[in-house]
Amino acid sequence: MGSSKNSLENTDIQLVIFDCDGVLIDSEVLCKRVIIAMLADLGIEVTSNYFDTYFLGQSYESAQKQILADFNIMLPAEFRDNYLTALLRVFADELQITPQLNTILAQLNVKNCIATSSSPERVAFALETTGLLPFFDGRITTSKEVLYGKPAPDIFLLAASKMGIKPKNCLVIEDSEAGIQGALAADMQVVKYTGASHLKDLPVEPECDRENVHLISHWDEFFSLYPSLKGEG
Repeated sequence: MGSSKNSLENTDIQLVIFDCDGVLIDSEVLCKRVIIAMLADLGIEVTSNYFDTYFLGQSYESAQKQILADFNIMLPAEFRDNYLTALLRVFADELQITPQLNTILAQLNVKNCIATSSSPERVAFALETTGLLPFFDGRITTSKEVLYGKPAPDIFLLAASKMGIKPKNCLVIEDSEAGIQGALAADMQVVKYTGASHLKDLPVEPECDRENVHLISHWDEFFSLYPSLKGEG
């Protein structure tokens, strides 16, 4: 992963597209805890690594298909609603934004929006609970609005289209491989953010040669990498 902290001036970024879970909000550790426990109640034992590989950044439908393929079990119809209820209860008590995020949002001098695999209900609750809704209200695209979720590019292309910005002028901030693949397929620039709890204690990623992908582990590195995006905050 290209993780150089040299500043990037000639990027012509006009829109920053944020993923929600694991980027704006430190939610993935909570999601993991709830769903692993609920699956265990059905006799489906999955590991933390399994969650990271098959659920992180993916839609519920994708996770459901993976469970069916690997365990030959179709999740009951009520599982999704029960999961959402249990998760939002945990969100209400424990959900936090990622460290120093407010500084970035206050100083960003280009348009921004959200493209998330979460359901509309879940993302709205999360943003309201954390106080982030005023930053993004009316500029949220969810997987419900596209036929194919991440890693397909559809959600990013739709988000950019809504904002009237060409894909080549978009910067996507993601934490999951599915999201990164989708953003690259949309011909957008990408930052992988690793500062949320589910990634921050993992070993430092090796360099790789994927063009248009840069790695940051703290929000205070963002404007060092993209100084032209910093306004007055």
